[in-house]
Amino acid sequence: MFEIYFPYNFSVIPQFFSRFIFAAWMTMQITTLGIVLGLILGLVIALMRISPIKILNAPAKAYIWAIRGTPLLLQLLIIYNGMAPIMRIERYPAAVIALGIHNAAYLAEIFRGAIQSIDRGQREAAMSLGMTSWQAMKRIILPQAFKRAVPPLGNQFIIALKDSSLASVIAVPELLSRARQFGSSNFLYMEMLVIAGIYYLIMTSVLTVVVNHVEERLRVSEYRA
Repeated sequence: MFEIYFPYNFSVIPQFFSRFIFAAWMTMQITTLGIVLGLILGLVIALMRISPIKILNAPAKAYIWAIRGTPLLLQLLIIYNGMAPIMRIERYPAAVIALGIHNAAYLAEIFRGAIQSIDRGQREAAMSLGMTSWQAMKRIILPQAFKRAVPPLGNQFIIALKDSSLASVIAVPELLSRARQFGSSNFLYMEMLVIAGIYYLIMTSVLTVVVNHVEERLRVSEYRA
């Protein structure tokens, strides 16, 4: 009555799987550097955001509002294409910068929430012992805030890993870009996309295990303390 046609040849997956290793490495590099940049910027913006000084607080609010309110793809294209008449940025650093700037807004809110969850009495107690405001923040507040921020940070890292696929739009040779390249040259689009999906699943699974392990270690150290 009807005929089902199955056009895919998934038997080629083992043959092409190893050809994605460099692309996976490139994806990990972009994600890692973007997250490191995001962590640094995010912490600075979070400290500015909770500052009572308006000249620091207002720009941090505006940054978070603007970045969270616009898509990462738009930010990536502005950095790579929009900035070209002023300053040419190569594909790879453009992807890292865009990912870092985008994640900084979300990480800043994570840090802000974690810092503000620490009892204000601890800061007052530290200052009563002779510490300055910065010393109390550095020695007492931030170490506890980092522990509380680990679960949402882990989620944000996984989101950043998947978001790195947008770098394919500017032809950075990461996983999705490689899948599209092999797919168009061999007419095996679905098969190559499946391989890219397997790599993403492996990397996000490993990252999840690492984050869970860190959470568990922090819980143990907190219990011992």
